[in-house]
Amino acid sequence: MIVPMKKVSLLVLGDKKKQTLKTLRELGVMHVEITEGAGERLPSLKEKLARLENALYLLGKPKQTDPKEVTPAEALKLAEDIAALAEDKKDCLAKRIALCAELDRVKKWGEIDPHTIDELSERGVEITLYEMPRKEYEALDGRIQTVRVGESRTSVLFLCAMRGTEGESEALEAIKHYRFALPSHSTEQMREDVASLDARVATIDESLSSHSVYADSFKQAVKVLEQEIEFEVYETGMDKESLSDGLSLAYFTGYVEEENLESLRVAARDNAWGLAFEDPCEEDNVPTKLKNNKFVSLIYPLTDFLGTVPGYFEYDISGWFLSFILIFFGIIFGDGGYGLLISAVVAIPILKAMLAKKPVAPALLLFGLFGLSTMLWGLLTCTWFGLSPEYLPVWLQKFSIPVISNVYADKLWQPFWVSGDVGLTTSQNLQIFCFTLALIQLSVAHVMGALRNRRSLKVLGDIGSILQLLGIYYLVLSLVVNPEVFSFGLVIGGIPVGTVSIALIGVGFVLSFVFSNFEGSIGKSILDSLKNIVSVLLGVVNVFSDIVSYIRLWAVGLAGAAISATVNELAGPLLGNFMFMILAIVLLVFGHGLNMILNVLSVIVHGIRLNTLEFSSHLDMSWSGHKFKPFKQQIDYKGESL
Repeated sequence: MIVPMKKVSLLVLGDKKKQTLKTLRELGVMHVEITEGAGERLPSLKEKLARLENALYLLGKPKQTDPKEVTPAEALKLAEDIAALAEDKKDCLAKRIALCAELDRVKKWGEIDPHTIDELSERGVEITLYEMPRKEYEALDGRIQTVRVGESRTSVLFLCAMRGTEGESEALEAIKHYRFALPSHSTEQMREDVASLDARVATIDESLSSHSVYADSFKQAVKVLEQEIEFEVYETGMDKESLSDGLSLAYFTGYVEEENLESLRVAARDNAWGLAFEDPCEEDNVPTKLKNNKFVSLIYPLTDFLGTVPGYFEYDISGWFLSFILIFFGIIFGDGGYGLLISAVVAIPILKAMLAKKPVAPALLLFGLFGLSTMLWGLLTCTWFGLSPEYLPVWLQKFSIPVISNVYADKLWQPFWVSGDVGLTTSQNLQIFCFTLALIQLSVAHVMGALRNRRSLKVLGDIGSILQLLGIYYLVLSLVVNPEVFSFGLVIGGIPVGTVSIALIGVGFVLSFVFSNFEGSIGKSILDSLKNIVSVLLGVVNVFSDIVSYIRLWAVGLAGAAISATVNELAGPLLGNFMFMILAIVLLVFGHGLNMILNVLSVIVHGIRLNTLEFSSHLDMSWSGHKFKPFKQQIDYKGESL
């Protein structure tokens, strides 16, 4: 359920802002609606926070097993040292890259010392280095005397010693763009510099590694600073009104859970605050807090990972989300063997936590349920590690449900209302199961809407949507699954099923058209539908596509089964040869492991989509909420000011 909230407004004297916030933080029940502050300390605090976070990033995962504690103020000083070391390392690496690039540029010349060439120049011997294409070198002006020192397929390396002969200067001027720029240092010196820089970088890395013992203290300091920033934002972000005699009033709004309103009222009375409260309206940016039993709460790790929070005036679908994602997970993975592996892997940390009498992480329990769900689906369909049913024990085959079991994959199932050679295959039965899941889940959405609108004629619009779902469900079975079994001329017990489905679509459309926008006036509701006639008509098509969308469960599960079978076929012949047995095992582990990874991605892409898009769209949910975060003391710090 979504916990009921009250919107509250607090009014305090301007000089009591800080004390009021301290009291509220100790109370820890109010979500404060202040998002921006204007305090002079804020830039400094944020810069310090960035410095600490950067230090944690630079340290990476701590390698030390013996952590040391320092105060947050000391942690800040250490963070400055780490930043200086990191900057020094950055400079060293930049210089090293430049030196290596220079060495790479001159390596074709061998050992070069520009100082030697400078000394020769001082003695009157002018030597210049050139690199020229071979063809141009062969056509070089004869007035230039060269000494060839190297060559490649396309170019020639040579040097020239100025002799002072007639025309020599003009000839050299013509080829000056081929002159090779001498390095600023000798190659020997550059190599020594690179080695020195490598040693310096190693020393810096060692020093950084030695700081990793303070990683926990850095994290603690980050929390302290975040708390300080939050306090500063709230204090400087309050609205103010100046009064006479130098007095001023400060006021702000926030939200509190209904059950905690009384404690806030007591605090307001004891501290002489002005307090007003009211029920929030849809225009308010109300935070959302979910409260469910322990089982339903297992879905929270997944929704937190997705970052999805329902709006305060939307629905809490945690229970339905958990129920359907378990089913979707089992169908998409589709293999009881995979479920067995997941359950076994998750069982180890769960048992360790239980033996140590520690609480089990909800994420582990959720993955355990995913494993059990996959095992159950594998049991019902007789799918285990992609093996053909004939290789499985008879008792496993008997546990499966015949109409969807791989044991009877080649059998044609004939419903009681058809005769002859007409029937349904196992794959078609699985498709029907997926479409039935769609009907159930989408109907749940509109039943929830009908319950919310039960005191309004708008409920008829929800009933109309349910009727459309029923009619379009049969339309999908006829068009997608088997038009002979689910024909529009089908009559069962005197009931023309096809005709009834069309009638349900028509009646449902009319009810939805007339009442879906009802807000006290039928005429206005019809007018609103006429204004959006294109969207209304497309809505019928969307219902069809939403139901068909659930076939992705069968399709992805089928693809995974095909990959499993292919891996087994490739590895099977190798298992009969002892020399290739290790290769076969590696192939099996890699193939099935890759398939499981792909299945995880499929659950994220397809299984979660059906909950957060198809199902939620029928609930008119936009997941526009944000979490309820009461202003409270996160960490107790009474040291020197940061």
